[in-house]
Formats: sequence, C-alpha cells, structure tokens
Amino acid sequence: MPRLGKKRRHTVTSLRVVKEYERGVVYRFGRVRPKPLRAGLAVLIPIVDRLQKVNMQIITLPVPAQDGITHDNITVRVDAVVYFKVMDPLRAAVDVQDYFAAIGQVAQTSLRSIIGKSDLDDLLGDREKLNQGMELMIDSPAAGWGVHIDRVEIKDVSLPDTMKRSMSRQAEAERERRARIITADGELQASEKLAQAAEVMAEHPAALQLRLLQTVVEVAAERNSTLVLPFPVELLRFLERVTPSQPAQTETPQSIDPPTDPVDGPIVVPKPMVSALRLPEQTLPR
Repeated sequence: MPRLGKKRRHTVTSLRVVKEYERGVVYRFGRVRPKPLRAGLAVLIPIVDRLQKVNMQIITLPVPAQDGITHDNITVRVDAVVYFKVMDPLRAAVDVQDYFAAIGQVAQTSLRSIIGKSDLDDLLGDREKLNQGMELMIDSPAAGWGVHIDRVEIKDVSLPDTMKRSMSRQAEAERERRARIITADGELQASEKLAQAAEVMAEHPAALQLRLLQTVVEVAAERNSTLVLPFPVELLRFLERVTPSQPAQTETPQSIDPPTDPVDGPIVVPKPMVSALRLPEQTLPR
C-alpha cells in the first residue's frame, strides 16, 4: 500500500497545465525537446523531465529615464516604453538567460544613442521617426533571442528650466511677429481698397455725398450728444480762392529798460536819431 501511494503521488506531480497564452519548453535529462508544448494538459516523466513556461503575450517594458546630451549640446532627460513578444519560445529559453532583462538593457543603450544623434527639435516634433529608429536598433539583437519588438514609444522629454524659459520667449516672439505681419497685411489690403474707393468717388462726385449722408445716419443711430453739421467742401475751396492774402505786419522793436547805476541812479543814454520813412498809400478798391 505505501508503494502504491508513492507511485500515485509521482503520477499526480507529473501533470502540468499549460495556459493558452503560454508555451511549455521541456528539458529531458537537460536536453531541450524540439517541440514546445501547447495549451492543455502536459504529462511529464517524473525526475526526467523539467518544464519551463514561456509567456507569448505582448509584454510592456518601461524604459527608465536616461540623461543625455543632444546633437546640438542640450541636456535632456528622456524615458520610453517598449512593447515586445516572444516569437520562438525555444530560443528565448535557451539562447538567452533572461530575455526580459536583456531587452531592457538594449532599450536603455539604444535610447541614449538616439538622444546623442538627434537634435532637440527632432525629440520634440519628429518623434515618429525616432521611434522607428529606436525600434530597429532594439529589434536587431532581439531577433536572435526569438523576440520581436512590436513598437517603441518615447514618452516624455524633460528640459532644464533655463531652456524652457528660452523656448517660451522664442514662442512669444514668433507669435508677435506673426501678429505684426497679419496687421501689416490687413493695412495694405485696406489701403488698396481705399485707393480704389477714392478713384470711384473722384469720377462720381455724388458718391461722396452719399457716403457723407450714410455717415450722418450711422452717427445719429447712436444715443449720444454728438452734433454733425455737414459743410460742403466746394464752399471752403471757393472762400479760399476769393479771400485776399493779408500783408505781413512789421514787428515793433521791444522797449529796453535803461541800465541803472547803484550810486548815481539810472544812466541816461541818448536816443539815436531815427529818420521817418513815408510809406506809399495803398489805393483802396472801389
């Protein structure tokens, strides 16, 4: 009876369950079996066989943040994430001791290499190209381990505070430049339209009167105390033509106080003799 119980215990311990997303690599006397076990119940020979399960799902591996200097000499801190899956369970179990740690180390070195070869503008704006380059760099050694790199994504790019302030000033200056260009373009278009309107009004004088009446209507529509009195421009021009030009008035010399002496009082200076000039009388119009 004890012998039967011992044999039954060995039979129970030699049964293994392989899940749907796993593959079983069997070692018999230390040698790997050529075909991995698929999902289901696996029967193993006690003491002779040893089972190693390999996960065939897509694995997410976060890459720790790496400090580096870009191609344009800017210090950045970049982290990423790698998605990979095992394609050949035999090679993943035999050819590499720990494929999970190996992929992580290759991802870190590849990320540092990408940082050194790229400019800051590429890290911030052209991440798709960098992701593809990093994926090729990791997939090259991983293919020999039976692992396929599904995709690589750069998550975050941390910049120094001084660089953030510089980029903020640059972006503000760029927005101001665009605003000035748009304003100048609007003024140019408005001046062209005004010049065309002036030409039309010069050809048709009645258009100016209509525009004046429209302006009066717009001002009167608002509730204010503004009083608008239209005055014909032609009347101003007529008055300017008929008004004679006034003769220039001669400036009278300013009186100068005589100098004073602190002891004897004011000093009397003889006045110079000025000859009177008689101007010709102007004939008044009749």
